[in-house]
Amino acid sequence: MGVGDSLEAAFALVGPIPAGSWHLVGDGIVLASCDLEFDVIWRRVFGLGGSADVTLASFSHHFDPRVVAPKFDATQFEADATGPETAQASAGDQDQLVLRFTASVMADAGAGVTDVYIPNGDGANAHGRIPSLTLPH
Repeated sequence: MGVGDSLEAAFALVGPIPAGSWHLVGDGIVLASCDLEFDVIWRRVFGLGGSADVTLASFSHHFDPRVVAPKFDATQFEADATGPETAQASAGDQDQLVLRFTASVMADAGAGVTDVYIPNGDGANAHGRIPSLTLPH
């Protein structure tokens, strides 16, 4: 994932999600020092292709690359956040729950650095966990 780019994972909602405690596992391969913002979004979809995003919870964390071997193992991150907003989706809506990752590179990362964080899709093979989100219930 590049500097200033965002990466989204979207899932169709089949009903409402209450306000409450969210739990995030955000393990990833860190290639350069960066600040990462993880946003949980309720994307309300309207007719004719319109939509509006409502942020339900946010997490942020500073990551530094590993300096010891194995350099490309996952860096673990886990956090909780309280979301005061309820997603009032209902069955039949086209609403989505979106987990958005956005990276900001640090000034000392070096010139030409474009890729800074890769969500750990290799799970235990990279000595980490696959990113996941636990919803309030």
